[in-house]
Amino acid sequence: MEKHEKEIGLPENAFRELREGESYKPLMPDAQPCKEVTVWSVTWGLLMAVLFSAASAYLGLKVGQVFEAAIPIAIIAVGVSGATRRKGALGENIIIQSIGACSGMIVAGAIFTLPALYILQAKYPEMTVNFLEVFIASVLGGVLGILFLIPFRKYFVKDMHGKYPFPEATASTQVLISGEKGGQQVIPLMIAGIIGGLYDFVIATFGWWNENFTSRCLAWGDMLAEKTKLVFKMNTGAAVLGMGYIIGFRYALIICCGSMLVWWLIIPGIALFFGDTVVMERGGEAVVASSATAEQIFSYAKSIGIGGIAMAGIIGIIKSWGIIRSAVGLASQELRGKKTTVKHAPRTQTDIPMRIIAIGSLLTIAAIFLFFHFGVMHGNILFSIVGVLLVAFIAFLFTTVAANAIAIVGSNPVSGMTLMTLILASVIMVAVGLKGTGGMVAALIMGGVVCTALSSAGSFVTDLKIGYWLGSTPQKQETFKFLGILVSAATVAGVIMILNETYGFTSGQLAAPQANAMAAVIEPLMSGAGAPWLLYGIGALLAIVLTFFKIPALAFALGMFIPLELNLPLLVGGAINWYVTSRSSDASVNDARGERGTLLASGFIAGGALMGVVSAALRFGGISFDYTRWWNQPGSELLSLGMYILLILFLIKYTLKQK
Repeated sequence: MEKHEKEIGLPENAFRELREGESYKPLMPDAQPCKEVTVWSVTWGLLMAVLFSAASAYLGLKVGQVFEAAIPIAIIAVGVSGATRRKGALGENIIIQSIGACSGMIVAGAIFTLPALYILQAKYPEMTVNFLEVFIASVLGGVLGILFLIPFRKYFVKDMHGKYPFPEATASTQVLISGEKGGQQVIPLMIAGIIGGLYDFVIATFGWWNENFTSRCLAWGDMLAEKTKLVFKMNTGAAVLGMGYIIGFRYALIICCGSMLVWWLIIPGIALFFGDTVVMERGGEAVVASSATAEQIFSYAKSIGIGGIAMAGIIGIIKSWGIIRSAVGLASQELRGKKTTVKHAPRTQTDIPMRIIAIGSLLTIAAIFLFFHFGVMHGNILFSIVGVLLVAFIAFLFTTVAANAIAIVGSNPVSGMTLMTLILASVIMVAVGLKGTGGMVAALIMGGVVCTALSSAGSFVTDLKIGYWLGSTPQKQETFKFLGILVSAATVAGVIMILNETYGFTSGQLAAPQANAMAAVIEPLMSGAGAPWLLYGIGALLAIVLTFFKIPALAFALGMFIPLELNLPLLVGGAINWYVTSRSSDASVNDARGERGTLLASGFIAGGALMGVVSAALRFGGISFDYTRWWNQPGSELLSLGMYILLILFLIKYTLKQK
């Protein structure tokens, strides 16, 4: 049995850098014919896209959290194929996961920006919003993101093999491969999935203990936060801990250094030395740093992270210019009818031909121009040209940033990049003469297209990495991704419209925090107000300095933008990874423990993600529990810390059992 499991499992070099002359051979070899695109896989993939688009959109607009659908869909695909005893279902399950995962990427792209149209419409009745605008913006953005990413597939998933942790892709791959494995290899994944799932389900649904531990639960910590704005915050969920383990200690440390710089130096510094700085508007009144909370100052200071992310993207474009030039040159040769030097590429390295990608990109940009010209810019040719050029340039610029972020931390800073897009779009559109309510609509639609494009690019690189590890055909993944985008966009647009009609985004029943933030940013800009350019500049300069010292600027900038409570658990998980893989003097034992830990961490992520869907479904059905009063008590956080320590001890002890 042990030999059989090794034969059907991933090769031992799946997660490490390849040695000189070494190559990676996926689970399903090139020469092996495999079922991938079938009526079964496409039907289930589309069903998953519809269901998870509706659930993600509702939860995202209700509480501001969009759960990643890739892992739950992978679990369902494996479960259904196992229950129906389908043989050789791995290739089909990859396609189900790839099509279904369109839900998360379209939802994240749409709900961060497009509900802001309805929010502003309540204030400016002359603004018009309809289903078609939201649908077309989502479809065009999704298609553009996929087309822009495909030329970079080989670089991210093959050339950079072992250099990026790909936490979400790792977890999804372990889930999918568990459907092919049997015996002892699956047990750690199942045990961790059950423990992590129940742990996170209890928190999200019943609130038995707090989801965060903060220094405010102690008297001295509360006083410190009040007087100096210094605060310690850490999410105690199983899924985030598992993600930290897979990311590893090095990247987790860099991310946390960025977070610590903002929370423990910049935020207290702003309050101490720039106490009169307005950090946010609340109820029409300005909140200054001296009287604001650390969290309120962070909403202002994280603009440094946005500037760093933007500059890291520019640096990334410069560094990968050779790859871009090669991709563009290949497309140019194919468009001119010239034969390329690449002949008979292996099945597992076959993409949609570059000629089709180039023509498709041009046609999509032309469609965006027509959409802007006739649907958004009221027939003004100058506004339409400027708008489409901005969207195409920014989407292309940040495509590699989105893919890089997902590859490193499994989290796409799409809201930060979209905020930068809205600010640039607003400033430029005002400069060419488009302002007022018409300018607000135009900028938000542009932001929606870019946001969906970046969300799609980041999410799709996960699917392609899963396919690379397991041996699917990239061309089939890429082709049927467009069908998933179409179905998901229609679902999301319908859900947004229905929720607006039922609740209204200004009623308080739907939080829509990102969309409200976008509306708050864009309104003053279209009225001539400025943006925090100084903070953006500081972040950009910091990214340049970090790059000079060979420190990954994007990882550091992500830490400055993502909240502290989501970064510190990454460091805890990374430290556990280092600890369990360095206890033995036998390298093979350390490697075996590292692999077992990856299975356990993947189980935490998978279980947490799946039970997050269940919790969302219960909320959607009206089943919810009010634990706000308990969570406001220090005891809920102290209990949270205790449960988190038990979770850490389980992960360490069960990993070290591997001999």
